Amino acid sequence: MDLAAMPKIELHLHLDGSVRPATVWELLQEGRRREAAAVARYAALDSLEAVTAAMQVPDDCPSLADYLTRFDLPLAVMQDEEALERIAYELVADVAAENVVHAEVRFAPVLHTAEGLSMRAASEAVLRGLARGQREFGVTTGLIACCMRHLPAQDNTAMVRAVEPLLGAGLVAIDLAGDEARFPGVLHREPLQLAREMGFHVIVHAGEASGAEEVRTALDVLGAERIGHGVRLEEDPDLLREVAERGIALEMCPTSNVQTKAVGSLETHPLRRYLEAGITATVNTDNRTVSNTTLTAEYRRVVDGLGLGPEQVQRTVYNAAANAFLPPAEKQALLDRLERELGRWQAELGGGRR
Repeated sequence: MDLAAMPKIELHLHLDGSVRPATVWELLQEGRRREAAAVARYAALDSLEAVTAAMQVPDDCPSLADYLTRFDLPLAVMQDEEALERIAYELVADVAAENVVHAEVRFAPVLHTAEGLSMRAASEAVLRGLARGQREFGVTTGLIACCMRHLPAQDNTAMVRAVEPLLGAGLVAIDLAGDEARFPGVLHREPLQLAREMGFHVIVHAGEASGAEEVRTALDVLGAERIGHGVRLEEDPDLLREVAERGIALEMCPTSNVQTKAVGSLETHPLRRYLEAGITATVNTDNRTVSNTTLTAEYRRVVDGLGLGPEQVQRTVYNAAANAFLPPAEKQALLDRLERELGRWQAELGGGRR
């Protein structure tokens, strides 16, 4: 099954977890010349290989805590507009190279203000990079701004207000991300309600580090339209049936889910069970660099490890397209493009191409 040639859609993609190590290495050199405090901490990293090792989790990632430390280094260099625009542009180039036709990129603006950049300016820089990549590579894009669970709700409300002017200018949704086990979603009802009132789509990371009850909170209290991960949804069979009936899309990230210990192994990942139960499941990378993966590699893993066949693979792509945060005309254009390109891909499969 030629998964590299298959048109793909990425709905769950973190900017800071998907930075090219070579770019971080270059920016570190510039940062040392400026003697930026955040960058100076990494003076001991004296090669691209050392930088790469600091940004990627090992195959036997010991814990979620270790996984999260891998964001510290890229964040240290993502504190000015030039770096943010470059990194966003390069991410579009990277996904285009593996035939991703639509990508929704998320980041937390507050994490890019350490050197005085405003949250709006950080968001505008990322949008410029995505737009340039879209023009050059033909990948449609959307930006998602993340509220962080560990912050006070009023800080997240301030973020939503700061980025409101960008709604309709490439910024499509507000997400709630972070440690759900320690900071329940109900604490952030106010900023997400404000986001909905403003007209933003809303996503919530849930059912990853905590149980199905956080998925229920995300849907019933926070108004989530899509769920990030949701691997523990099956702990509540009634809620699982409800999610299937409502067509709530799950943004599943198999490799990351194993690395963060959300699931015990790829073989026990619920993606296939969810598809068979009628869940609107999608396949994503989460963090291309931190997890050392690509969307093609994710599909290869679920085909080889979970036994997904061509029809199930295609269903996840169509699920992603149907739940992309695009205006109706653009979504229809994306669906039409998939119909053509997946049709050709399927014909090549039928012709014996592997």
